[in-house]
Amino acid sequence: SAGGAGSIRAMAITGTFATVREQCPRTPAFAAALAYAAEVLREGSPARGRLLALEPGKSARVELEGGVFAIEQAYLTKARPEGFFESHRRHIDVQVVVSGREVIEVIDAARSAVHVPYDPERDFTHHADAAGASVVRLEAGDVAVFFPPDVHMPGLRAGADAVAVRKTVVKVPVG
Repeated sequence: SAGGAGSIRAMAITGTFATVREQCPRTPAFAAALAYAAEVLREGSPARGRLLALEPGKSARVELEGGVFAIEQAYLTKARPEGFFESHRRHIDVQVVVSGREVIEVIDAARSAVHVPYDPERDFTHHADAAGASVVRLEAGDVAVFFPPDVHMPGLRAGADAVAVRKTVVKVPVG
């Protein structure tokens, strides 16, 4: 599997960075992703400084090793009607909240209808809204890992008001 995630069929893993690190597969690709996550969470690190300086509404791609890459993001959380469910086939998302807080809904792909078919160029499927999704609340320092069957709606408000979030999404190749 060239250091990717191999044939892993896990469901989402969420919690503090320390907790999630212990639950992640022991592969070279996850090691690269988690090393980067640790760096971006470390006070005073260049990676953290770069993310915190990112203009709101912008994102930046950071190439890591073994086909792993990160998308650093700065945005305001959105009301649920503005959100959408998504999934990926070729990558596992390791979503790391560095500052702010958000809610992410997640549901198994078997319980979710496709709204817009898979786009291989973007490794992205847009799913229809689904009732019965689990709700995950992430604070600064929390991590959520979404595997291909984990249809997720990130970036939602954790309360009534929008909150500024700085996050990195590390993309780990599946195979």
